[in-house]
Amino acid sequence: MQTILKIGTRGSPLALAQAHETQARLMAAHGMPAEAFEVVVISTSGDRIQDRPLSEAGGKGLFTKEIEEALLAGAIDIAVHSSKDMPTQLPPGLELSAFLPREDARDAFVGRAAKTIAELPQGAKVGSSSLRRQALIRRMRPDLDVVMFRGNVQTRLRKLDEGVASGTILAYAGLKRLGLEDVATDLMPLDSFPPAPGQGAIGIETRIGDRDVEKMLVAIHDVATGQALACERAFLAALDGSCRTPIAGYAAIEAGKLSFAGLIISPDGTQSHAVELQGLAQDAARIGDEAAWTARAKAGEKFFHGWL
Repeated sequence: MQTILKIGTRGSPLALAQAHETQARLMAAHGMPAEAFEVVVISTSGDRIQDRPLSEAGGKGLFTKEIEEALLAGAIDIAVHSSKDMPTQLPPGLELSAFLPREDARDAFVGRAAKTIAELPQGAKVGSSSLRRQALIRRMRPDLDVVMFRGNVQTRLRKLDEGVASGTILAYAGLKRLGLEDVATDLMPLDSFPPAPGQGAIGIETRIGDRDVEKMLVAIHDVATGQALACERAFLAALDGSCRTPIAGYAAIEAGKLSFAGLIISPDGTQSHAVELQGLAQDAARIGDEAAWTARAKAGEKFFHGWL
């Protein structure tokens, strides 16, 4: 059968799992065989740069740049991303047009020396490449040695086995999608260890105006996830969020109502400002934007100097 849709993705096991989940949902929704879809693996700068933090290399756009170029060139029809890796500003001509139902948004601690962060011995090494996770770890345990930890899920687990660190924190959603949820030794509460905006959600990027593709995606789009992400991404955008900014945010939707909790925190974990807002789910983006400006007002502009 002729290929109807080309699905662009990174080549990591997690990225491929997300692309194949998208494919499976499209197959089920439209009664199409697997042969109607081609998964196209694209190497990104973020995958190739492993020797330094993304904040120093150019930010989270490094995981999307080459895939978006292929989308704009027509080499692929849709791009499947981890939503938390998506910059708030997309290239002209592209949009996030669909989201799959969100997985568990919590972070998971994977420990070797202890099952929880609280039980780690003083001075133990904890690996993470996320400034948000690093800051939250330092807030919990200022005595720990937080070290940079890059690589895909399997690479990070291997580093633990090699003794590079006593523990690390990974997105629980990613572990579940890989069938590795059993490696988690503790799940971090949403209120005390809030996730990155978009965590746990698969976003699908398309060319603006590609009506045929949009019609196919409507059948697999999860409205509640889309509303939650509109709020979280608006919060991030209003704070100029990038890999240099430790920002957390999570929106929950229930019966048409939205509850949002956001946090800005200094990289050393010593200063933080939280904000909570509620409203109608249809006002998701406005609520996220308002929450950001509320957080800014609470923190004061001096708070952002040196890390924004």
